[in-house]
Amino acid sequence: MADEDKEVGSKEDASEKTASQKSPLVALLLIINTVGLATVAFFQYQFMQIEASRPDLAELLKQANVTQGDELANEDRPVETISRESLVNLETFTVNLAQGDGPRRYVRLNAVLKLSSDSEIAEVEARKPQIRDTIIGILNSKRPEDILKRDGKLYLKEQIKSAINSFLIDGKVEDLFYVGFQIN
Repeated sequence: MADEDKEVGSKEDASEKTASQKSPLVALLLIINTVGLATVAFFQYQFMQIEASRPDLAELLKQANVTQGDELANEDRPVETISRESLVNLETFTVNLAQGDGPRRYVRLNAVLKLSSDSEIAEVEARKPQIRDTIIGILNSKRPEDILKRDGKLYLKEQIKSAINSFLIDGKVEDLFYVGFQIN
C-alpha cells in the first residue's frame, strides 16, 4: 500500500511539475497577447484622432465649388447653346438585333438629332422616313455584343450620323443624343 501511495504521489508530483512548467509559458503568452492588443488599440485610437481632425468631405466640396465659382465668374468661357429649332426628335425605335447565339434580342432606342446651324428642318422632316429606315437597317445589322461593348454605343452613334449625313443636302447632323436606350 505504501508503494501504491508512492506511485500515486509521484504521479501527482509529475502532473504538478508539468502544470508548473506550462504556467510560465501560458502566462508569457497571455502577457504578449495583452501587449499586442493594447498596441493595436493605441494605433486605432491615433488613427481615429487623425480622421476626426480631417475636414468633412461636404465642406471640401463646398469650398471647391465656391472657389470654382469665383474662377468661372472671372473667366469668359464660351458656352454652347442648343436651340430647340436645331433638334429633331426621331420617336422611338423598336428593332430586332442580328441573330446570334441564344434568344432573339431587340433594342428600344429613342434618339434626338442635333443639326448644324445651316441645316433646314424642313429637309430633315421630309427625309424622316429615310432617316428612320437607315437607322433601322443599321440596328438590324448589330448584335447585342457589338452594342454592349465599351465603345459600342459611341461607334453606333458615329455610324448613324455618317449614314444620315451621306444623303442630307443642306447642312448636316452634328450630334446624335440617346434619350432612351434599352436592349432586351
